[in-house]
Amino acid sequence: MAVLAYLKTLFILQLLMGFVFVVSGLIINFIQLCTCVLWPFNKQLYRRINCRLAYSLWSQLVMLLEWWSGTECTLYTDKATVDKFGTEHVIIILNHNYEIDFLCGWTMCERYGILGSSKVLAKHELLKVPLIGWTWYFLEIVFCKRKWEEDRDTVFSGLDRLKDYPEFMWFLLYCEGTRFTEKKHQISMQVAESKGLPKLKYHLLPRTKGFTTTLHCLKGTVTAVYDVTLNFKDKKTPTLLGIVNGKKYMADLSVRRFPVEEIPDDEKECANWLHKLYQEKDALQEHYEKEGSFPGPTIRPPRRLWTLLNFCFWATLLLSPLINFACGVAVSGSPLLIIGFLLFLIVASIAIRRLIGVTEVNKTGSSYGNQEAKKQN
Repeated sequence: MAVLAYLKTLFILQLLMGFVFVVSGLIINFIQLCTCVLWPFNKQLYRRINCRLAYSLWSQLVMLLEWWSGTECTLYTDKATVDKFGTEHVIIILNHNYEIDFLCGWTMCERYGILGSSKVLAKHELLKVPLIGWTWYFLEIVFCKRKWEEDRDTVFSGLDRLKDYPEFMWFLLYCEGTRFTEKKHQISMQVAESKGLPKLKYHLLPRTKGFTTTLHCLKGTVTAVYDVTLNFKDKKTPTLLGIVNGKKYMADLSVRRFPVEEIPDDEKECANWLHKLYQEKDALQEHYEKEGSFPGPTIRPPRRLWTLLNFCFWATLLLSPLINFACGVAVSGSPLLIIGFLLFLIVASIAIRRLIGVTEVNKTGSSYGNQEAKKQN
């Protein structure tokens, strides 16, 4: 086991895995581009194909979590709720505290067969990120600039297009708008105090506009809202770099299902419902801090082989020619070829590191404290 743990930390292995992800992603993006010719003739076929293509890319990241790092995910919920997973359109509300919270969410999507059709209300900056933003574009992900005056038409039209989506989807909302940090929390609670709202200890003040708009636009399509609260055993703070280095974490997710019929239609009452929900999420996190677990029964859904098989397929397809080429360069003895190949490796490692940097807490922006942002909520 010690040898295996050491191998997982080797830069060359991590670089090869990154190479597989990046090159397979570019191939998938090209195929997605080619599928655009289907849109005018058969929109639903276009969507089904792109769901499978997205799965082939995202499942490589899920493989890192499940098989490379061995991270385990435990659900705290009842069987009746779990039986609904993958059988309905839903909105997911997830706390935004960790670099890999999205990856834990994707893992649950994968285990219940909806990874390819998962959706998110994403910040517009991610559209420019290679592979991630490009894949999301073809998946009809709704992007926003977090400025309501500019986002209104884009969000409404984007959500309206999803009403007839042919595959069951989980639509993820980070209602806090940005990832939790102590500085953002302090500013957020100043906003809460100025608005006469209860203060939160473990969350930022939720931005209600995105939730109320999404629920209103998708009413009749989504049947429930899943409130998901994530934490990790032993007060660990996992990172994507930790996952890449093979570190194992124990993730716990409390899941509560709310039928849309139980959520008020009125925008103000719906916003109040969301604020109350976050007070309950805060209480759940307080319970976790004291007890080391969430209340309720536990279910640990088994990981599936598909993510590992998918990665093995791409690794076999892409690494064989790369290794053959590297051997040819070494045998050639040409200084120019060797230097060129080394430069390629350096550029590739920098590119992969920058992709990982997208998830890092200290590199995520926020408009908390900005007077304009306060007016928008």
